Amino acid sequence: MASSTSLLFSVFTLFSLLFLASSSKDTMPATITIPLTSTFTNNPSTDPLLFLQHLATASLSRAHHLKHGKASPILQISLYPHSYGGHTIPLSFGTPPQKLSFMVDTGSHVDGPRVPIFKPGLSSSSEILECKNPKCVHTSSPDVHLGCPRCNGNFKNCSHACPPYRLQYAGGASSGSFLLENLDFPGKTIHKFLVGCTTSAAHEPTSDALAGFGRTMFSLPMQMGVKKFAYCLNSHDYDDTRNSSQLILDYSDGETKGLSYTPFLKNPPNFPFYYYLGVKDIKIGNKLLGIPSKYLAPGSDGRGGLMIDSGFSYGYMTRPVFNIVTNELKKQMSRYRRSLVLETLSGLTPCYNFTGHKSIKIPDLIYQFTGGANMVVPGKNYCVIIPEISFACFPITTDAGTNTLEFTPGPSIILGNHQHVDYYVEFDLNNERLGFRQQTC
Repeated sequence: MASSTSLLFSVFTLFSLLFLASSSKDTMPATITIPLTSTFTNNPSTDPLLFLQHLATASLSRAHHLKHGKASPILQISLYPHSYGGHTIPLSFGTPPQKLSFMVDTGSHVDGPRVPIFKPGLSSSSEILECKNPKCVHTSSPDVHLGCPRCNGNFKNCSHACPPYRLQYAGGASSGSFLLENLDFPGKTIHKFLVGCTTSAAHEPTSDALAGFGRTMFSLPMQMGVKKFAYCLNSHDYDDTRNSSQLILDYSDGETKGLSYTPFLKNPPNFPFYYYLGVKDIKIGNKLLGIPSKYLAPGSDGRGGLMIDSGFSYGYMTRPVFNIVTNELKKQMSRYRRSLVLETLSGLTPCYNFTGHKSIKIPDLIYQFTGGANMVVPGKNYCVIIPEISFACFPITTDAGTNTLEFTPGPSIILGNHQHVDYYVEFDLNNERLGFRQQTC
């Protein structure tokens, strides 16, 4: 993920309320493939140590936002890795279409291109959303505060503009006004979906836009009516040159061959947008860790549980879980020299110096999910290895050392996208489950 969570939220916010009843009359093609386009990401530093520090800070910001934030035809869309940990898809909207890259984020319920990247004044299909439009009311959410006080309760005939929205997130906020716009696919145009044109924002994003794929009716896949979506993420390797993979929006009901499945859990009330998974325990190598059950399932108070998040580069573990995992990792990695200097510079721990070792062995990190599915995360996916200087760090972050709470609000474990690189991952929305298999992406 980018240097702070603010990089996830665009200065121009597009809510993916894609109403298919308003779509064009042409038949949806069986497969739509968006052409591959190169993207460029500005690294905050060419120094790998400072870059690690940048990513660690970004992960802490992301974790704070997620835990304390105050949501038959197949579409194949090119998915690009970014050296800060995110992935983007190219989408076009407006008339004539304006093409932008959208950051894919399963931990968010909003999407959005930014101004001046998108120019609504150049689009003949842009319309101001009025209070009398039901979409003005239906967009209400914990992050979007709406209402039409100037209508005095008479919304049906009120032509005033829908009031501005406000988005709160870690590291900043943004606000703006709603428009209705067109989403354009090759051979298919979806009309009059909701667009938020931001007039002020605390921070500039790195990507053009954010694509919300969270567990909510306002997410892009849910509002498009797809029954499942899937992706296979390329290795980050802090290199933007690798070929893209495909994000698949699938309208079919069939089961995908070769996948292991685990069900989505019921969301706690305070965290309705996340994909929670049932996890029985965690292993490091062959060692079963015996994680206390209160951390492995979300309680009614919103504490505990594991969520999967494509928008999180590394991942997060609450302090007690982090300590159990890293203590065992340190035991199994005791043959290698710890680097306290790198730990201080990067903010990650533990870190190791592999100088003088011709080969290294990092044990697998294994999540044992409900239903018998096991996700085996190889060391190269959950440790950041810097071959140029023969160092590696454990990139999963935890609560700040000054945090005295033993059991913090929100998910106890966040499974970031770095951990499911080279996995085919399917979010089966229709059957409320996650499927996955290892493969080269």
